Amino acid sequence: MEFLHTSFVLTLFLLSLSTLTALSYTFFSPVDNYLIDCGSTLDSTVDNRLFVSDSSRFKSHWLSSTRSVSLKSNNPFDVSPRIYQTARVFTKPSRYEFEIKDKGTHMVRLHFHNLSSSKFDFNDAQFHVLVNGFVALSDFIGENLDGPKVMEYLIWVETGRLVITFVPSCKSKFAFVNAIEVISAPKDLIVDTAQYVSSEKIEQFDGLVEQALEVVYRVNVGGPKVTPFNDTLWRTWVPDNDFLKSSFGSKRVYFSGRIRYQVGGASREVGPDNVYNTARVIKSTNASIPDVNITWVFPVKGGFKYLVRLHFCDIASISIALLYFNVYVNGNLAYKDLDLSGVTNYVLAAPFYADYVVDGDRSGVLTVSVGPSNMSYVYGIDGILNAVEIMKLNNSMGSLVGDLPVEFILKSWPRGNVHVLVPLIASVCLLVILSLVMRRRMTGLKDSVMWSKLPMDVSNVNVKSGSPQP
Repeated sequence: MEFLHTSFVLTLFLLSLSTLTALSYTFFSPVDNYLIDCGSTLDSTVDNRLFVSDSSRFKSHWLSSTRSVSLKSNNPFDVSPRIYQTARVFTKPSRYEFEIKDKGTHMVRLHFHNLSSSKFDFNDAQFHVLVNGFVALSDFIGENLDGPKVMEYLIWVETGRLVITFVPSCKSKFAFVNAIEVISAPKDLIVDTAQYVSSEKIEQFDGLVEQALEVVYRVNVGGPKVTPFNDTLWRTWVPDNDFLKSSFGSKRVYFSGRIRYQVGGASREVGPDNVYNTARVIKSTNASIPDVNITWVFPVKGGFKYLVRLHFCDIASISIALLYFNVYVNGNLAYKDLDLSGVTNYVLAAPFYADYVVDGDRSGVLTVSVGPSNMSYVYGIDGILNAVEIMKLNNSMGSLVGDLPVEFILKSWPRGNVHVLVPLIASVCLLVILSLVMRRRMTGLKDSVMWSKLPMDVSNVNVKSGSPQP
C-alpha cells in the first residue's frame, strides 16, 4: 500500500514538473493581431483563434469599399472551417486598412476558397492583390482553386498602417477573399543579412527585412504535417515526401527529448519543437562513409530571387562534435564542413538555421542537398536536415508575380463609369451638334427664300436666279 502511495506521489510530481516546464515557455503574443472573417455576419473560431466578422459595425473602418457583397455558401453539407463558408466579393477596387502599432515585419495571410453561390460564378473571379505597395497576386483566377488556399507574405511596415487592396482584372470579373490575417512578427523571424550563393561566388546579401517575401514552401523534413494549432506562429508545415528526390541512403529519426533553444540561436518562433524533433539523416553503418547526398527538389518560378532557410538540430548524434557535413543549394556548396556543435555552443538538440539567397533560373527548380564532408566520421551521422523554408523576394518592379507595378494596375482600372460615360457623352454631343446644324440650315432657308406663289408663265422665269428676265 505504501508503494502505491509513493508511486502516486511520484506521478503527481512528474505531472506538475511537466506542467511547470510547459508554463515556463514564453509564448509569443503579437502586438498587432488582426484575424478577419470576410463576408460573415458572425465571428468564427478556428484552431482556438477568433476571427472577427468584417461586417461588425465596430470594425467597419477595416473595410473601404463602395461595391462589395457578403456571400454565404449555399452548400448545406459544407464541412470546411467556418471562415471558408463565407466570402467578401468586390466588383470594384476595394481595400482593407489596418492600424499598425508595432513597426517591422508583419505576417499577412490571405485565405481563398470557392463558394457555392447563386449570385456569383466563382469561375469568373480574376483579380490582383496589392499589399502596402507590393503586387502580391496578379490575375489570380478563382477557377483554379480546388480547395482552401492560404497565401502568406512577410511585409515590412514602416508607417502606422497596412493596406491590402483587391482589384478585379476587368469590369466583367470580380475579386474575393474569405479571411485575412495581419500579425506582427517576432523581431528575430527575418534577419537583414543572408548569404548569396551562385556558381561563381558566395557573398553577403543585405536588405532582406525591407523586401516583400512570399512563402512558397514550408516543409517538415522527416516528420508529419504541422498544423497552425501546433505551431508557435500558426503556420503550416507539410511533409517532405513530395519533394524528396530519393530516400536512398537516408533514414528518418524522431526525438522525444527536450529541444534546447539557445539565446542568440533559433527561437521557438523561428521553428517549433514539432519541426526540430524530426529529421532525415545519412548514417554510416560500417567503416566507410556513404558516398551519397540527400536531395530535395522544389518547383519555382524563374526570374526571381529566393530566400532558402534551412533548419538543423542534432537529435541523432550520441555525443557532441561528431557531426560534420556539407550543405548545397542549387548544386552549389553553401556551407562546407558544417559543425552543429560549434554553432550551438556544444549542446545537442539545439536548433540552428542558415539563410541563403539564390536565383530562380530557367530550369524552374530549386534544389537543396546535404551530404558527408571530408571531416565526417565513420559509424556516425554524416548529414542531417530538419526543415526547409523557401520564400520568394519581390523583383525590381515591386512585384512577387510579374512585371506589372502597382501604379500600372491601379491606373488600368477605369475611373468610375468612364467606359460607359465616354460613348454616352460623345453621343449626346453629336446629337447636339446635328441639332444645331439642322436648326441653322432651317433658319438660313427661312431668311433667304420667302414663300411666294409660283408664276403661271414659267417660261418668263429664270429658274437659276429666281428673277424675271427683261
